[in-house]
Amino acid sequence: MRPDVRLILALWALVGLGLPLVIALQGAMKRDPEMRGPRWSWAKGDLRLTLVSTALYTLAFNLVFITQELFLVLPKALTPGLHPVLFHNNHDWTGHNPLAELEQGAGALVILLVGLGAVWTLKRRPPASPTWRLFLTWVAFNGLFQALPQVVVGAMLPANDVGRAMTFLALGPVTITLAVLLALWAMANAGVWLPRAFLSLAAEPAETATRQARSRLMLRAATLPCVLGTALVIPFRLPGSWDQTILVPVAVASLGVAWVQASAWRARPLAADLPARPLRLVWPALALVVMLLVFQLVLRPGIAF
Repeated sequence: MRPDVRLILALWALVGLGLPLVIALQGAMKRDPEMRGPRWSWAKGDLRLTLVSTALYTLAFNLVFITQELFLVLPKALTPGLHPVLFHNNHDWTGHNPLAELEQGAGALVILLVGLGAVWTLKRRPPASPTWRLFLTWVAFNGLFQALPQVVVGAMLPANDVGRAMTFLALGPVTITLAVLLALWAMANAGVWLPRAFLSLAAEPAETATRQARSRLMLRAATLPCVLGTALVIPFRLPGSWDQTILVPVAVASLGVAWVQASAWRARPLAADLPARPLRLVWPALALVVMLLVFQLVLRPGIAF
């Protein structure tokens, strides 16, 4: 048996849409008229921040996604009777072994650990380079918001990867509902914490001095790059069905950025005594070109394991 789908949808709507909306409205009503942060000025490096962040979001999304698919393939390659194939936007296998159902949950588990590892690094050992800090922030964002929603989807759709693992483990409705609540709680905590990492990229104290300034910085450092980066992700996933090419990137971006932008006004930057260095665009752009070639020329035909 599975929990009532209507209950799961209601909980998801509350945490994924309702709470961010409430937080955003609360911030809109608590303005700082006596203090004004710097306006959006391309001359101050805002354009570079948005462009670099867009490239790094695209890079992080694809790296996290292909890591998930790789760890869906590797366990099957080690399982007798299974012959998996890795693609640029999916995986498949031939043969039969009951363990394949359990192994469908391995990918989400691994990228969740990747996201948590990125969070730990940002908190404990942040890189001195702001470009690498921003990249790690997007890895954390994608690791968490690509993995955690799969628990909620798996609770409603047994054919989902995590849903198949739940079925194999014979989880009851109470256990599944608790797993959903834990996943939603983790998504909310991630959405409240991640703005702190983005705000640490402020070029001057005035950019984080007021609620409005923090929201503006988040718009150009995270929200706009997330929207643009989602569009850039699609060519990496073509050709494919609409759910592979469009639905997954849009869902990940929407769920994550709603929390990040809504929570920006109340966040405080991570304390990091690091030297000021410029953001670098060259290596993220080159990495994207190489990744696109690998996805379309190597992974698209499929790699058999």
